Amino acid sequence: MKTLLSSLLVSSLVLAAPPAPPPAPLATAKLPTLRRGPVAPAVTAVAATKKAGTFPTDAECVALGSVMTPLPFAPGEALDFDIDALGARAGTMTMQTLPLRDGVLPLEVTVETNTFFSKVRRVKGLAKSELNPKTLRPARYFEDAHENEFHRIADVSFKKNKTAHLVSTIDGRTWQEDLRWGNDVSDVASAVHLLRAIPMKQGQAMCFDVYGIRRIWRVWGTVLPREHVSTGIGEFEAWHLKGEAARLDLPDARREVHVWISDDERRLPLAALGMIDLGAVRATLKGVSRPGEKNTRAENKGNLKW
Repeated sequence: MKTLLSSLLVSSLVLAAPPAPPPAPLATAKLPTLRRGPVAPAVTAVAATKKAGTFPTDAECVALGSVMTPLPFAPGEALDFDIDALGARAGTMTMQTLPLRDGVLPLEVTVETNTFFSKVRRVKGLAKSELNPKTLRPARYFEDAHENEFHRIADVSFKKNKTAHLVSTIDGRTWQEDLRWGNDVSDVASAVHLLRAIPMKQGQAMCFDVYGIRRIWRVWGTVLPREHVSTGIGEFEAWHLKGEAARLDLPDARREVHVWISDDERRLPLAALGMIDLGAVRATLKGVSRPGEKNTRAENKGNLKW
């Protein structure tokens, strides 16, 4: 589905890209290694309120609904990702679920580009989201990022009147703005975790709004049949979410987005693919640490056992 996941959820968070003209389709972008697997049972009705390519209105962008219980993740989980851009390794990202504090469930995401990609765009950032532990919707989002010579801070409070109050500081200059959202909202740090906790079935339509890059984005798409995904950390049957993302104030500037989530009790975010101004950006899960489970990491020359 990011905008990244931020272009969905990964790409916009990862590289803090400014709004770009509508990008070319992702037909030539490198996807995770996928092999068609068993197809989920057919559903009797497929929710599809809009024809492909049209921007959903508030009435058509129905809330995602309740999350599953128990949640597929808990405090102490850490997920490590490789970020690829321009056909090369660009950096790393870590998502951590922190202990409950003052009635909220905190998530923390850190991103840093590597030496190679820093020659193109140097990024080092921290994002935090404070979630309602029962609904996984955010009460507050905070971001502190350095992009090349710019220092950007965003502090966002999500209000019950369907507005997000943004306090933005760029290189010491601060401004405030109220941003409208529709029937459901998340942010770039927590949207993937929300999707992990939403029950899925083939053909299911999904639509929700996401805060990212100082704007509210609408993300909409469909759950495709399950696929077999081969990754460095194992083999999985996974749901493939395919969709589009566009700013509410620029609905014609679309970004194609894809997310693969494992169809098991952990609902791991295996990969995400989105667009930024530089082209396609992919995040691939390379390490999983969960309380009470053995740590899992992708094999490489440094940890191969002979």
